[in-house]
Amino acid sequence: MFKRIAKSAFAAKIASFVISFYMRLVYRTSRWQFINLDRLRAAEAEGRGMILAFWHGRMMMIGPARNMSEKQVYMLISTHRDGEIIANAVRSFGINFIRGSAANPKKKDKNKSGAPAITQMLAALEDGDIVGVTPDGPRGPGERAKLGVARLAHMSGAPIVPVAYSTSRGKQLGTWDKFLLAAPFSRGYYVVGTPVRVSPDARPGEFEAVRKELETALNDVTREADRLAGR
Repeated sequence: MFKRIAKSAFAAKIASFVISFYMRLVYRTSRWQFINLDRLRAAEAEGRGMILAFWHGRMMMIGPARNMSEKQVYMLISTHRDGEIIANAVRSFGINFIRGSAANPKKKDKNKSGAPAITQMLAALEDGDIVGVTPDGPRGPGERAKLGVARLAHMSGAPIVPVAYSTSRGKQLGTWDKFLLAAPFSRGYYVVGTPVRVSPDARPGEFEAVRKELETALNDVTREADRLAGR
């Protein structure tokens, strides 16, 4: 749908406005609780910056929760035209963007912007800022973490903080990422998990264990948010 809309600059602007308006409507008409926010505060206090990780299907209400931290927040966004729609929709929440995309092994000639994106993410983390990523995006499979986040944590020394939201009202779509379309007038919950860390001495062969740890942590916070919301 985004790809069709993105072909028209005017339609893309309208789509971004509607998405932004809807997210604000959900956030402002719902009652929210932040669970284990002290874990995020502790990671902030380390001063290294942090990698905020959330599943692709739970990204809708991450933007409105920008006020969880006073740090600068950057999000990795697809270089595709549909990524621009999402970027424009959440930019008004005070989020900065790094344009890049996960490499597609079937289209090696089109794998662009990877290295510049990593450089920008490392620079943001070096400054003590927050970088938001979806470890299962942008192509899936859903709720399966990729190795890239573990590598970024190793290069930067920053902790990976898993987070998820859920709402009492809304619909879980039949998309690859099981996208949760939150509804207004909900009870909403943001759950922060225990930070996942990568030893600076870790070898590439050890990243798989970190990947599994992150995947489990993200599934745990997602299920806990759903439980609290009555899903």
